[in-house]
Amino acid sequence: MTDWNDAKPFFETDAVAHLATLMKDGSPHSIPLWVGVDGDRLMIFTEIDTLKDRNLRRDPRVAISVTGADNPYSMAFVRGEAVRRIDGDAALPYIDRISALYTGGPYGMRTGLAVWFIEPRKAWSRTYED
Repeated sequence: MTDWNDAKPFFETDAVAHLATLMKDGSPHSIPLWVGVDGDRLMIFTEIDTLKDRNLRRDPRVAISVTGADNPYSMAFVRGEAVRRIDGDAALPYIDRISALYTGGPYGMRTGLAVWFIEPRKAWSRTYED
């Protein structure tokens, strides 16, 4: 088992990650998304009141996985908890930071968004080398 410091670099790239949240009945819901790092937390964003947003408000437990940006055999995952949510204009600087990583610029949509901060509780990574 590795720790957050070993897994963190995987989430500082433009690789698309996958977020798993829990539905009302306890079943998993998984989606691809952009992810960013803010200090020792991950950050994701969503439109307000989407299934992902509602799931996180009801049950903050999550799992996020990502493969290496340059090597799909290398990977990392985090299990953690969504500990903070910011919406409206206050969320835009964080959303733009994530967008800049993936697109080189600010996110086009400017209203109806929220950013979530996820505190890792368990992290693991593996680097595959030829």
